[in-house]
Amino acid sequence: MQIIRSPWSDPFRNCALEERLLKESSDDILLLYINSPAVIVGRHQTVAAEVDCRFCEDHHIAIARRISGGGAVYHDEGNINYAFTVSSADGTPALDRDFTAPIAAALRALGVDAVVGSRKEIRCGGYKVSGTASHVWRHRQLFHGTLLHNVNLQRLKQALRGNPAVRGKGIASVPDKVVNISSLLPVRETTEQFLLRMADFWQDYYRSSTKELPMQLQWQPPTQRVVS
Repeated sequence: MQIIRSPWSDPFRNCALEERLLKESSDDILLLYINSPAVIVGRHQTVAAEVDCRFCEDHHIAIARRISGGGAVYHDEGNINYAFTVSSADGTPALDRDFTAPIAAALRALGVDAVVGSRKEIRCGGYKVSGTASHVWRHRQLFHGTLLHNVNLQRLKQALRGNPAVRGKGIASVPDKVVNISSLLPVRETTEQFLLRMADFWQDYYRSSTKELPMQLQWQPPTQRVVS
């Protein structure tokens, strides 16, 4: 497993990077990144039903659509994003891989009592700290998720307050109680410091090292500023 840290905080670029690693690489990769404020909606969702678009516009919160299904999530500088892009050894989708195991293991190693829920979310004391989603492309799979370390929970709540009346056939997000990981730990540290400690654990777990984005992937992806 290669561990790569994205050099970008732009949510559009990082969504594009996940897709490129899925479709144009044959390597097993764990991508790590922190986005600037954004709402990321699922592939089959109606944006206005899940997102308060006016609030997002007023507070400079980007709205992007990812290629995986599931519900809308809020990102800011207090949130850590992880994305596994892997191949199956026999050419079939790697759907049976337990990608939540190394995430929960890292949290437990850092002092958080983490368990995996029925929807492959990660919970601590009954609260969700990580939501996940996945997408299969040919023999490759993307499995990605969030880690709420020190997110602005008030903005999260407001940004994800859409109008269900306009949902139509779109997939609804599943509301849940959430908590910041930072509130569960005795040590006070920045989200970047916490990410570095997580990365150290995964380096030992996979006997790998964290690398910058390879030069062949240092490209300028198209930026999408309007999501429908």
